[in-house]
Amino acid sequence: MTISVVIADDQRMLRAGLRMVIETEPDMNVVGEASDGVEAVAVARRLRPDVVLMDIAMPRQDGLSATRALLATPDPPRVIVLTTFDTDENLFRALQAGASGFLLKVSSPEHLITAIRVVAGGEALLDPAVTTRVISAFAGRPGPEPPPEVGELTPRELDVLRLMARGMSNGEIAAALTVGEATVKTHVARVLMKIGLRDRVQAVVYAYESGLVRAGGG
Repeated sequence: MTISVVIADDQRMLRAGLRMVIETEPDMNVVGEASDGVEAVAVARRLRPDVVLMDIAMPRQDGLSATRALLATPDPPRVIVLTTFDTDENLFRALQAGASGFLLKVSSPEHLITAIRVVAGGEALLDPAVTTRVISAFAGRPGPEPPPEVGELTPRELDVLRLMARGMSNGEIAAALTVGEATVKTHVARVLMKIGLRDRVQAVVYAYESGLVRAGGG
C-alpha cells in the first residue's frame, strides 16, 4: 500500500528536497504541498493523506495550531511536526497539539523515511529522549487528581499506561510484567480506546497531565 504524504512548509526549496527524498521510496507518494498553516489544513482535508509533514513556523497560521485544527476533523491524517528549533517548548507544544512525531529538519533522510512509515502504520515516533523531556516538563508541577475515565482502566491496564509513560516499548513492558508482547498490545489498545486517545504519544502526555504518573515517581 502506498503511503500518501502532504508537505507543509513555507520554504519552497525545503519542500522540493523533502519531496525528492520521499519519492525515492516505492511505497510513498507526495500528493500535495502547502506553504502556510491555513493552506496545509485545506490541502490535507481535500486530499486526505496518510501523513502530513508540518513545519512549525509558517505564515498566516503556525503549524501547531494547524495541527490542532486538522486533528479535530473526522478521520484525520497522522502529523509529523518538523522544526529547526530543538526546544522543549516546541516539543511539548507539538505533543499537546496531537502530533504523532517530532523531527528536526537536520534529521537524516533515513530517519525521515522511518518516521513516515512508523507513523503511517499507526504508531507514534516516541523515543526515550522525547519521553525524558516530557517528564522534565512536568517536574515540580503539582499533580491534579486523575480524571474519572481512569477508573475505567483495570489494574493491569494502569500498569501498562504507567510503563508507556516511562517510554517503554511493548517488548520492554512485556518483560517487566512477565506477559506476552501480544497481551501488551491488547492492553495498549484497550487503554487508548477507554481514555479516548489516538496513540502512545497522547498516552504519555495524558499520564503526566492527569497526575497518574509523576516526574521522578510512580
